[in-house]
Amino acid sequence: MANITVNNMPLKVGHTLTVTGVPTAGADRFAFDIHSGSDIAFHMSVRFNETIVVYNSLKAGSGGPRSSRGFPFKHKELFKFTITLTRAEFLVLLSDGSEIHFPNRMGASEYKDFNLNKGVLIRSFEIN
Repeated sequence: MANITVNNMPLKVGHTLTVTGVPTAGADRFAFDIHSGSDIAFHMSVRFNETIVVYNSLKAGSGGPRSSRGFPFKHKELFKFTITLTRAEFLVLLSDGSEIHFPNRMGASEYKDFNLNKGVLIRSFEIN
């Protein structure tokens, strides 16, 4: 699958981003990134080959401490996740009810650029 990039769609503190989609059959992974210029404020890597979801950030070419937790994704099955931005963190809610608190390491109050890549068909992408 090709990359999907969304630019100039602000996610501000207090707002929630909702993504629904379907992982393609046989995909070994897909990733979702929230960008801050050339840095990645939030990286979510869904890894079917390892059955984990990895979270990280990338600032000035260096990754921060990564975390991983849960795996509610299945090939060819609809998923939904939400990300609520606060000043301190990205609050992630996954389809199975898992709640992940990932630090807002860049400290920005607004992010505008997003990227989804490989192995996923997106059904909806919205910010409220």
